[in-house]
Parts: sequence; C-alpha cells; structure tokens
Amino acid sequence: MTANPAAPRSGTPRSAAYGPGTPAPAVTALAPGRVRLAAGTFESRRRLNREYVASLTERNLLQNHLLEAGVTDQAWHLHPSRSDVADRGLDRHWGWETPGSLLRGHFLGHWMSAAAREVATTGDPLLRGRLENVVAGLERCQDENGGEWVFATPESFLRRLGEGRETWAPQYAIHKTFMGLLDVWRDLGDERALGIAHRAAGAIARWARGFDTDRFQQILDVETGGMLEVWADLLDATGDERYRDLLDRYWHRALFDPLREGEDVLTNMHANTTIPEVLGAARAYEVTGDERWRGVVTAYWRSAVVERGTFCTGGQTSGEIWTPPFAFAARRGPKTQEHCSVYNMIRLADVIFRWTGDVAALDYIETNLHNGLLAQQNPRTGMVAYFLPLEGGARKEWGSPTEDFWCCHGTLVQAHTRHAQWAVYAGPGTALTVAQYAPVRAELPDQDARIDIVLLDDARYVGPDANAGPGGDRHRPRALRVRVTVTGSANRVRLRVPAWTSAGPRVHTDASWHLADRWLEVDHRGGETEIAVEFPFSVRTVPIPDEPSTVAFVEGPTVLAGLIDREVALVGDPDDATTMLAPDDERQWTQWLTRYRSVGQAQATRFVPLHEVVDERYSVYFPVRPAS
Repeated sequence: MTANPAAPRSGTPRSAAYGPGTPAPAVTALAPGRVRLAAGTFESRRRLNREYVASLTERNLLQNHLLEAGVTDQAWHLHPSRSDVADRGLDRHWGWETPGSLLRGHFLGHWMSAAAREVATTGDPLLRGRLENVVAGLERCQDENGGEWVFATPESFLRRLGEGRETWAPQYAIHKTFMGLLDVWRDLGDERALGIAHRAAGAIARWARGFDTDRFQQILDVETGGMLEVWADLLDATGDERYRDLLDRYWHRALFDPLREGEDVLTNMHANTTIPEVLGAARAYEVTGDERWRGVVTAYWRSAVVERGTFCTGGQTSGEIWTPPFAFAARRGPKTQEHCSVYNMIRLADVIFRWTGDVAALDYIETNLHNGLLAQQNPRTGMVAYFLPLEGGARKEWGSPTEDFWCCHGTLVQAHTRHAQWAVYAGPGTALTVAQYAPVRAELPDQDARIDIVLLDDARYVGPDANAGPGGDRHRPRALRVRVTVTGSANRVRLRVPAWTSAGPRVHTDASWHLADRWLEVDHRGGETEIAVEFPFSVRTVPIPDEPSTVAFVEGPTVLAGLIDREVALVGDPDDATTMLAPDDERQWTQWLTRYRSVGQAQATRFVPLHEVVDERYSVYFPVRPAS
C-alpha cells in the first residue's frame, strides 16, 4: 500500500503493543501473514467469504462517503422506478446502506478490515488493488470536505446527538470508517490510511471537547461502537497526547464504575452496545498500562460469561439483549444469538486468554466458532443470519449480498478472515500454544519454528487403539484425531485438552510429554517432532441451566439440530443421550459424518450439525420425560 509523508508516525504497526509498565501478556497472537488455514471447513468458509468480499465494487462500497462529500457520479435519478432487484444491486447498495439510512456507510469499514486481513494473510492481489482504490476514494472525500471529515455520516447527526435530539447511533457508524482505516494500517502498514484517520480525528475531538463532563456522559449512553478502541489505537500509532485525553473523556461511568464494583449491570441491557466499549478498554490498557482499564475488562468477562452462563451454542443474547444469569429457558425465540455479539465476544475471549492464559476462554471461542460463526454463515451462499433462532421448529433467515447490509454483514466478513489467528499463539515464554483444532500452518521465524495442524478424518490408524472409541466401539472412531508436526529449534509445545473430551487424550509421539491441568505439554527437542493425539468424545446432553429436563445434544464442540418443524418432547434419560439418539448415515468414502437419528420415540427425527443447516426447519432444545 502507499506511504504518505503526512502520516503522523512511520514504522511497523503493532497488533497489540503494551504500554510502559504493562505486565507482559501470557501469550501473544501471531501476525496475520504467519498463520494460514489449510483445507477444511474453516478454509472453505473463508474462501466463500472472500468471494463475497471480492464481489463488491469500490464504487458501491464508497457510495455514501462520496454522496456526503458531494462528488458522486452515480446517476440513480435516471431510473427511479426500477424495481428489479438484480439491476438495483448493480447500481447501489440498499438496506442499511441506502442513502437515507441513519447508519449509512457503516459497512465500508468492515469491508476494509476484512480485505486488509485477506491481503495480509494470502497476498490477494485483487483485494490489494481494491483497497488501494478505496483508500484513495476516502482521501478524496476528506479533501473535498475540507481536510478532516471523511465519514458518510453527516456532521449534523453529531450535532443532533449533542442536543439530545432523536438520532440513531452516529458514533457507531463513524467508528466503522476509523476501524477500517486503522486495520489497513495495522495489517498492511499503509501510512496513508493512518494519516486519513489521524486528520479525521480532529473533527471528532473538537466535538467531544465541546461538552462538560456530565453532558458527555449522557452522550456516551447512546451507542458509541468502538470509539474508545479508536483512541487507544491512535495513541499507540501516533503518540499524540490528545488521544489520551479522549480515552479519559470516553470513560463510560454508568457502565464501567458499577462493573468494577461487581454489580450486574448487563441483565436486559443491549449487548453489542457494551462489548465494543469493553474491547476499547482492553486496548486502552494495552497501550497505557493503566490498571483501571484492565479492571473493567476482567469484570465484564466475569459478569457476562462466568456469572451468566450460555446457551449450548455459546451465545448469550435474545433480541440483542443480555439474558439474566443462568436464566435461559424463557429467552428462546426467533431472535436469539445476534451474530455481532458472538463475534465481538470471541474477540473479548481472545483478550482474556492472551492476558491470563485461562483455558476456559479457549473453550468459549471453540463453542462459538462452531455454533455461532459457522452456524450463522450460509454454507452455500456465504450470507449471514442476523440471529440464530433457538425456538422449536426454527428457521434461519439469511441476508442478501446487496439488499440488507445489516450490522451482522459487517462482522460476518471480518470474522471469516480471522479463524487462523485463534488457532496458534506464541507463549507462554518460548512455548508454542495450540489453542484450536483447525487445519493450519503457523510460521514463527523469530523462534525458528513451524507448526502444522492436520485433522485426521479417514480410517487410518494413528496408534494401536486409534479406532477403539469409548466402550470398545472399534468400528467407529469416536475421537477428534489430530496430528501436530513441529519443526525447528528446541521448544515446548502445549496442546489444549478440550473441555468436552470424555476421557484423557491418547497420545502417540516419540517425544516426552505430560498432562498439566488442561494442557498436553510436549518437549520438542529440535528437528521434527510429530504428535498424534486423540480426544475421545461421545454424544452428550447439555441442559438449559434453569430447566434441566430440557436438553440439547452435542458431539465434541458441535451442537446437533433435529430436523423438525416444531418443538417435540423426547422420552429417555436427560442425562444420557444414548437413550434417545443413535448414529445414522455415519460414513461416506473416506469421511466420518456427524449424523444421528432418534430412537424409541413416537416420531423419528434426524440430527445434523447446526452449522450445516441451511433452509430446513430445526429444533435444538428438546424437553425430555422419563419412559413410563
């Protein structure tokens, strides 16, 4: 990307810089170009997402920014009555990107973030060129607007917000443009993108400083998106002290103070209003080292996850609202589990793991990867489901490529460029950590090391008892079977032992190894070390916390969906899935399939992974009554 001498600071961007005096993190993320997905489910979903990202043109992506700058050349007025959806899609973006939308322009920042990560990871030349054009388009908008304002949001929206008049969430939309520019700088080193963001910040800073503290606290009650994260990133990138002042101004007292006091302020609160604020607090801590920011983040995680619980899918919202602690039975409906909340909570879990090394955060990520991000992306079209319904006989409702542009379209395109980054971490110390079991190759040149993770899906043995599942079922391997190959200089390798495994891991390697809590630790002595490991599983029931006789069925990390058009009760033992389900359609060619059918019931129901359901009606939770 293009360098610009007007940018505030040059040098290599840092993905997670830590301020003076900040304790070193437990582990660190790898740079995007150092870890890539290999063939498998996550890679196929990434490719599907990339095709969607590449299908959108610079002209349409920039439409609302150009309109606000007064430089658009789109002759929409020539056919105002055209109603053909396909033709409309070629002319402009609709839905939340319609020029009359109060959040118009929000999607472009998500697209930039996704495209930058694709380019950083794969070197994609098409997306690199598209990004060049988009950044140039934003620079033109900024010049036309007088050198600062670069947003599709009119400045009048901020004035209305400041006056307490009705508006939606102008700071939310503004943040997206900032985010896209900063991700282009961070992932690709584009100084021009950083310079645009730095200049644009001047207008927002003057606006924010125009209110006394109490009035600005009221303004912060209206969704701000990730503005706090923007100020932390710009402070890190430029060293400009005005961003430190903005961090202080954006301390949201009504949320942060009671959280630090241990109060539950989340129940029935809009979830994705607060999660980005806390992600901003995390960056503020990483950049400044100020412990009060860290206190907010850890308190939020404790309140949102540890003291609240989740649905079996890992989600925790209904109608975009936080559920009460461990009270989920009455919150199942057509609007459970908003995609944006799933993605942003995965980001928060990543923060918690990097800071603390808490393996439970990785379990949380795994559940939400399989039953959130995968389950809410259409495996045929790549489109997003805003919600993941958990009512009986539910159906996913998919967005369209150019007619909707919900907030979740934005987090969709970002999420599916980031699967690899959650698989392998560096640390603690000189160790290497395998966090998620997705096929990846990770390069760590500073440690002279490489890790390859391969999932074994065929019938080959990886050890003497490879095909013997729990209970001696030798004809069907009931285990996640993984081969990890480490090459390079001597080091210690840690593999996460999943929370769902039904027995201790079966390990096959010539290297010395031992179990430490939830980790399999292997002594790699240099050269090449191969570790074949199996994590046994069995289909199990997971009850709703406040209604233990209503259960979902889960195999490994994967929630199963019963293909049925209504809620039905099953007969069996709610603590024993095998009293209600049996394997079904389990094998094709070299693949083992995750398929089950109900047994001993009045009506037969087939079960498949929730993330494979497209347009079928389904149920996830089933009331269970004992056999008479």
